[in-house]
Amino acid sequence: MSASVQSRAQSPAPSTAFNRYRHSLWLLTTRDLKVRYTTSFLGYFWSILDPLVMAAIYWVVFTQIFDRGANSPEQPYIVFLLTALLPWTWFNGTVSDATRAFTKEAKLIRSTKIPRTIWVARLVLSKGIEFIISIPVIIFFALVSLGTKDPAQLHWQVVFVPLAIVMQAALAYGVALIVAPLVVFFRDLERAVKLGLRFLFYASPIVYGLESVPAHLKPFIAVNPLSGILSLYRAAFFPAELNWLDVAVSAAFTVVILIVGFVVFRRTVPTVLKEI
Repeated sequence: MSASVQSRAQSPAPSTAFNRYRHSLWLLTTRDLKVRYTTSFLGYFWSILDPLVMAAIYWVVFTQIFDRGANSPEQPYIVFLLTALLPWTWFNGTVSDATRAFTKEAKLIRSTKIPRTIWVARLVLSKGIEFIISIPVIIFFALVSLGTKDPAQLHWQVVFVPLAIVMQAALAYGVALIVAPLVVFFRDLERAVKLGLRFLFYASPIVYGLESVPAHLKPFIAVNPLSGILSLYRAAFFPAELNWLDVAVSAAFTVVILIVGFVVFRRTVPTVLKEI
């Protein structure tokens, strides 16, 4: 598999630099997806099983044990959960895999001449494709809820979902550009990233909504760049969750993180290639 990727990555590609980059990125992304799904019996279902199990657990805890009120604006809660949990799975998977972006395939990275950023970008793209193909799960539960007391209603704010996808891809890419090379120098950073992601999960409006956050905590939640992005996703079914100030803050932080990511990556990658 590695030899095949190496020979194809080094073979003549479309003339422009952009087309060569795009060709190599798509090649590595499709390779990742094929390896992940063709060797698995359940295939596609593994991409949705983890967030689905998590959603089921939180649904039981918050609706059956703690009896979240039926009149809550977050009903149906399973749809409310999935509209943030599936995007979180994309972000979490990208950043987690970024900690092994250089160490996992060191020999292949050293022997190919394709831009090194591709090894990070492919993670964002492959996990993003998995997110896109998991969206029917939300649609399924939204349709199931039509026969209940509190059906899910699709609102015109669904047009903001593409904006959320672009912002999240940029944010995940920026974070991954920082994490991927630094882990090579500081191996303990891999565990630190896992702990940080666990904290970020509960610091993000995933199992709860922005409207449920106490007023004195809202400024702290707002500086989390995921908050505004998740509100864009949720607005498709829960327009009250959309807060444009949070979206603006998320956009600003995303731009900063993306710039820092490129700077860190460019300055560290020559040394990284010597270390791996």
